[in-house]
Amino acid sequence: MTTQKFGTGRLCSAAGAGLALAAGCLALLAAQQRKYAELRARADRAERAEWRRAMMAEQQELQLYLLRKAIEDPDLAAVYSVAEADSPTQRRQFLFANALYTNALLAYRSGVVTWEELHGHLRWIATNPVFRQYWHATRHQRASLKDSSDEARVGRMMDTLIRDLDEADTDEYWVVGEPPPE
Repeated sequence: MTTQKFGTGRLCSAAGAGLALAAGCLALLAAQQRKYAELRARADRAERAEWRRAMMAEQQELQLYLLRKAIEDPDLAAVYSVAEADSPTQRRQFLFANALYTNALLAYRSGVVTWEELHGHLRWIATNPVFRQYWHATRHQRASLKDSSDEARVGRMMDTLIRDLDEADTDEYWVVGEPPPE
């Protein structure tokens, strides 16, 4: 009888070890599945971000094409631009100012420039009197933007830059203003 108990004990120990091994394998498999799901989700986010950047670039190309057509043809410019312009020349200038601004905005959105670099570029653009006229003429269009949008935040940065440049005691525009927190 003792031999039987001894053999059964070994069998139980082997079965317990087998169950422990199986439980460990299942735990490892579950951990691997969680890691795979996490990696897949990260890859999906990266793919969506890349798709979004590609779509923004494509949209920008289309917008610049339309702007180019409007700049070349006063009849089309009248359709494209809602800003009040005193002459066809000023309207073309406003369209070009819009192209400069939207190009800078896209460069930021697509990650080509940082927030600080965008600030420096916009500071340079804001020194131009024609751009300032355009900016003033289109202020009502920006009023409807969602406050948290990139375009609204960049627009507020431009408003602050223009104010800072107006209040500056120097002609050295490149030292005026600090970028707001991103």
